[in-house]
Amino acid sequence: MTFLRMSELDLTNKRVLIREDLNVPLAAGEVSNDTRIRAALPTLARALETASQVIVMSHLGRPSEGVAVAEQPEFSLAPVARQLSQLLNREIPLISDYLGGSMDIGSERLVMLENVRVNLGEKSNNAGLAKAYAKLCDVFVMDAFGTAHRAQASTHGVAEFARTACAGPLLAGELDALERSLASPERPMLAIVGGAKVSSKLEVLNNLAGIVDQLIVGGGIANTFLLAKGFNIGQSLCEPGLVATATALMARTHIPLPTDVVVAKSFRGDAEATVKSVADLADDDLILDIGPESCESLAVLIGESSTLLWNGPMGVFEFDRFAGGTRRLARAIADSRGFSLAGGGETIAAIDKFGITESVSYISTGGGAFLEYVQGIELPAVAMLKSRG
Repeated sequence: MTFLRMSELDLTNKRVLIREDLNVPLAAGEVSNDTRIRAALPTLARALETASQVIVMSHLGRPSEGVAVAEQPEFSLAPVARQLSQLLNREIPLISDYLGGSMDIGSERLVMLENVRVNLGEKSNNAGLAKAYAKLCDVFVMDAFGTAHRAQASTHGVAEFARTACAGPLLAGELDALERSLASPERPMLAIVGGAKVSSKLEVLNNLAGIVDQLIVGGGIANTFLLAKGFNIGQSLCEPGLVATATALMARTHIPLPTDVVVAKSFRGDAEATVKSVADLADDDLILDIGPESCESLAVLIGESSTLLWNGPMGVFEFDRFAGGTRRLARAIADSRGFSLAGGGETIAAIDKFGITESVSYISTGGGAFLEYVQGIELPAVAMLKSRG
């Protein structure tokens, strides 16, 4: 993939503007999970080695555009600046008036700009705003993969007008992992796609069907495929209107379906869990997980694969009684010798729950950007970096 990387540039005496994704959860006015902040530390440390000034910008939440942070203080990046200050053991000024007439952001080596999403024209990728961002720096570094699918002034427009625009280590790492998995995967390649509805992952499934050697489906998605095979799925979540789509996908690639499932009579964490063959479901059964036989057969397929892509759980893993399928496949991925790439909110939650973070080759924090890339959509911010590269 052709684009300029920050690692290829000499940043000596340069003003470097870095777009990070520091949209972290807050509780009682403080950062409650600083994973994204910690992920940005190597990029900032690398820039601080030689740059004359490092300017960090990010969004936080969904504030009203054109309304000052002072009027909606819950969207201020102040808690993020405090947390970053603690991690780097240095005071980091938070600049609010960086788009004023003087555009004075001080002379400190490291500063943070207040929430870009309050700036009028940010979401519409206004050229005037993008040019204002570009005037702040000699080099713009796009390092926020999680926002790369948004054509906004701080992700796309600024890259067009900055003197030099490049990809930071986080963004470049994400793109390298995705390209390794999707553009030139080592065979055999297997993808796991779970979730509630086929419709929410339809383009993901369509694109992967043309790439993978095998495609495992889980959660409510698998129920629609079982229905397409003629099985009674009781009261389980499914989409009867997409049975034909499921049938067409199974004709394109090998989709191994569960042979046994874990069912209950109600959707509750304390509901009685019963293992049944997929041929023996009652009309009032709810499928909430895959069964032990299916777990083992799918784990074998995972172990035989050289490239693994994981997005979505096998069942209602939030309930311990129905977490067995996701847990077993997570362990199989952790034990695999193949290259594994995982992404999506539920997937990351499962990785955390089952303690396999260190055993997955690459964990994407991109969310929507990850899904769009897997669908085969070119991300606007990446496209701009390519054009500048």
